[in-house]
Amino acid sequence: MDPHIATALDRHLTADARFWLADAVARVGQDPAAVRAVFPAVGRHCGRGPLVIGWAVEDAARALLLAALPLRGAELAEEITALHRYGDAAEQRAVLRSLALLEDADGSFGDLGLPLVRMTLRGNDTSLIEAALGPYAAHHLHHGDYRHAVLKCVFCGIPLHRVAGLDERADPELARMLADFAHERVAAGRDVPVDIWPFVRAHPGALEASGLPAETAAASPDRRAAAERALAAFHATTPAGAA
Repeated sequence: MDPHIATALDRHLTADARFWLADAVARVGQDPAAVRAVFPAVGRHCGRGPLVIGWAVEDAARALLLAALPLRGAELAEEITALHRYGDAAEQRAVLRSLALLEDADGSFGDLGLPLVRMTLRGNDTSLIEAALGPYAAHHLHHGDYRHAVLKCVFCGIPLHRVAGLDERADPELARMLADFAHERVAAGRDVPVDIWPFVRAHPGALEASGLPAETAAASPDRRAAAERALAAFHATTPAGAA
């Protein structure tokens, strides 16, 4: 776990909560099946609520429990999949946020967590989608799946700065998809999320190919106005990756 998150958690917990969590971690380390009892109980013993950006108190505490599991590879994947399947939304979020941590343990976990990521991306819970698109997904999702995940975030209103790896993985095809999305919004007379523009501007020609600029001559006043707002925002942004 990131030392910053671990330190923040330790400072947040009461003495009783720290004692309970340390005992739970030790139990899980000795008996993997113990995680099934202590994992759901984290919120009751350690509290809930924001801890650091992107992490809640209960996420961090549950991540420590998962990291303590003396399992590797397929056995680890089977256990966390069961925790995800039978857990509530908060428990599922913790599993998703912990995937990169589990991968770092010894390398045997690999892409075994991808089914959980893909399942989440088929749903509509924005907090879970955001949790799924952390460093693990950025490392393992194939290009097409990653692009569609980014587009889903745009549709769902998830800010793109919360998608791990986007600056590195954005490519001309994603720029094309985002520009086409922007054109669809403008054609409906609607505004375009401004956080897509750096990724479109990074690949010259994507906006023109979408046909959006021609909407400034549309018969509908709403479409013309939406196009003008979109183009103003496009030109006001710095391309992704620019210094």
